[in-house]
Amino acid sequence: MQDFNRLLHRLADSGLEFVIVGGYAAVTHGSSLVTRDLDICATLSDETVEKLRSILAEWNPKHRMTPNELSFLEFPKAGPVMNLYLKTDVGVIDILSSILGVGDFARLKESAEDFEIGGRVYHVISLDDLILAKEAMGREKDLLAAKELRAIAAKRKDWGKR
Repeated sequence: MQDFNRLLHRLADSGLEFVIVGGYAAVTHGSSLVTRDLDICATLSDETVEKLRSILAEWNPKHRMTPNELSFLEFPKAGPVMNLYLKTDVGVIDILSSILGVGDFARLKESAEDFEIGGRVYHVISLDDLILAKEAMGREKDLLAAKELRAIAAKRKDWGKR
């Protein structure tokens, strides 16, 4: 069972700096997409990886892209990490260091929009950046999402003119 609010609250309570991206961000912006994971962008330094281990430890985090689902609590031992694709007892979370078509965490954060989710305010990738990211991915599902997000952006502009 996915409990994205629990994941988000735990990340925020830890003080981890992140921006919500991907399908969950699209839904936050008004998309009708269904998403099965929570995607965030953060700086993945050694310190951040250790912090994430502590944050997620009680939820049995495993690397979901490895054949035998290695424990995130034990692997990687050290070294640079670009992305983490994890499965936990409360949901699937992907932690990305950059977003194709847009840039790294610092770039995303400077144009992020703040949204209230579950009674808390979170940084969410801007609608314009999300459209760029979806188009850069180039997969059919992302191109469809980008089309819907462009329609949402057009509606926002129309509402702003009133």
